[in-house]
Amino acid sequence: MEILEAYDLTGSYRAAAELAGVDHHTVARYVKLREAGERPAERQHRARPIDEFMDKIEELVAASKGRIRADIVHRRITAMGFTGGDRTTRRAVAEVKARLRSGHHRVYRPWIAEPALWLQWDWGEGPRIGGRRTSLWCAWLAWSRFRVVIPVFDKTLPTIVACLDATLRRIGGVPTYALTDNEKTVTTEHIANIAVRNPEIVEVGRHYPLTELLGAS
Repeated sequence: MEILEAYDLTGSYRAAAELAGVDHHTVARYVKLREAGERPAERQHRARPIDEFMDKIEELVAASKGRIRADIVHRRITAMGFTGGDRTTRRAVAEVKARLRSGHHRVYRPWIAEPALWLQWDWGEGPRIGGRRTSLWCAWLAWSRFRVVIPVFDKTLPTIVACLDATLRRIGGVPTYALTDNEKTVTTEHIANIAVRNPEIVEVGRHYPLTELLGAS
């Protein structure tokens, strides 16, 4: 109804498409369905291969405030398994950007990580060795079954750095982000519900370099 109302208001496929945040071909199709006496809402949406990647496209467009290029989006979603052409991606990006410009806010869906974007680590309880308690450094990559588990005697900053270094060497690369729980070695405190990172761990992230080395909020 919003698409048809926009068309009735403007009398133009392209102007209505801009107002409704859709492609002008979609407006034309809906108008023709109405003229044929059919109700567009009753027509089942034909699933497109790119539909399952629309949430990631919306995320990228929103994060860039509409500035990201379609070729970059295509490269990112291709790495996630999209097998369609770049023309399909360009149309989808144009639709999302049009919705953003017309004030339609992004619909937030479950988070989907990209390959090589996130490394996450946490601590597990290890066995006692000679009566001494141990911890298990457990790190894993999004989009990968690769896991790194390292037994240690403490959770101090030097130990974390050593474990992080060993993990990055074993996976053979550096992801964009590294995320962990609110360990005091990473997050020193919270101010107005915003985590304050330990400046020493920030320097560690710059050394590798990680774009962000984060403690969960």
